[in-house]
Amino acid sequence: MHQGIVTGLPDWVPAEARRYLAHTEAGQGIRELARQEGCHASTVLRQIRRVETRRDDPLVDAALSSLAATHFVRRRDDGTAVDDGAGEGLRDPFPDDGMETEAARILHRLSESGAVLAVAEGMEKAVVVRDDGAGDAARTAVVDAGVAQALALNEWIHCERPGRISRYRITAGGRAALGRLLARAENRASRGQEANLAGAVAKDGARCRPAGRQARRRGVRYGLPESPLTLLSRRRDRDGRPFLSGDLVAAGERLREDFELARTGTGRGQEAARERVSRALAELGPGLGDVALRCCCHLEGLETAERRMGWSARSGKIVLRIALQRLRRHYDEQAQADRLIG
Repeated sequence: MHQGIVTGLPDWVPAEARRYLAHTEAGQGIRELARQEGCHASTVLRQIRRVETRRDDPLVDAALSSLAATHFVRRRDDGTAVDDGAGEGLRDPFPDDGMETEAARILHRLSESGAVLAVAEGMEKAVVVRDDGAGDAARTAVVDAGVAQALALNEWIHCERPGRISRYRITAGGRAALGRLLARAENRASRGQEANLAGAVAKDGARCRPAGRQARRRGVRYGLPESPLTLLSRRRDRDGRPFLSGDLVAAGERLREDFELARTGTGRGQEAARERVSRALAELGPGLGDVALRCCCHLEGLETAERRMGWSARSGKIVLRIALQRLRRHYDEQAQADRLIG
């Protein structure tokens, strides 16, 4: 963190953005910033111009505006602070803690095939949606807009065509950052520290696995598997049809979405999501509810689920399909009841 440039900014803010804000918000000159950084003034100027051009990206612009509003004090020419009430009531949109956990969670979901982060103008939440290859899109994660802004400012996600609904994809830098976040978390966990991001991400589906004995000697490598539902939907039954149809996958992803909201949402939305998850699992009952929770929500592999639940090999996929069929029927009945009430 460059304390000599800008103070009070979160640690995740990249150096270029710090220099940009120091220049545009704190009024520090190009040469002064260059002296502090020990580089040529032209280098700092290029960085500031580059950040300015990136403000065409709505998430980058929102991130810089929020950081400016919440971490800087406007001053007059004589150096006295301006108290115009512009900052009153403003809330820092970025999490005070847990940013690494959220970043790793969303980057993991975006690393899946066909996944994009969709952000609508003026919305406080962004969603990760994934194309299943058959023209249908399923939501796989919900995240605060502040976290999405942080990902964009660090160039871990990129939007080709901003609009009313902007769609972002993970970049090569984002994939590298995900590996670093998980590796750092693993190191912290191995030292017995409290913050165990690896465990938190593992609960959300990112499995951290050493890739054999050689990998353990050289360092940890991470494999991020796709959802068990996605894998099963690619398999064919004896008649050549997908083992899981699109509507069954959608039912499982809907449970996953509510589970996600119940964990990360706020207020009434979080409570409503918890209630929906409870109703769905109660409808499934023991056994079916357990396998749905493990495979749909925690993204636990079928072999692992079979072993932990004491089932015979290859029986898990049959039970999971039955669970999804019942889950789809539950959601259909709920939709019908809602239409009758409406």
